[in-house]
Amino acid sequence: MAYATQTQSGSLSLLARFAEIREHASSAYHAWRIYRTTVNELNALTMSELADLGIHRSQIRSIALDAAYGQHR
Repeated sequence: MAYATQTQSGSLSLLARFAEIREHASSAYHAWRIYRTTVNELNALTMSELADLGIHRSQIRSIALDAAYGQHR
């Protein structure tokens, strides 16, 4: 009986680990989607539209990183 309990508790930690990996992957994918959407939308703007927003085209990547991850890389 002790063997079955030990195996079961080990399985629970393995399942918890898989859930943690899945959550991390989901979070990373969500941040990546925000990054890609921001880059695509800003790249679609003209130079004059970007200038109206006070953005230079060279800043797009930095702005997208900040939107997705909350920091500049």
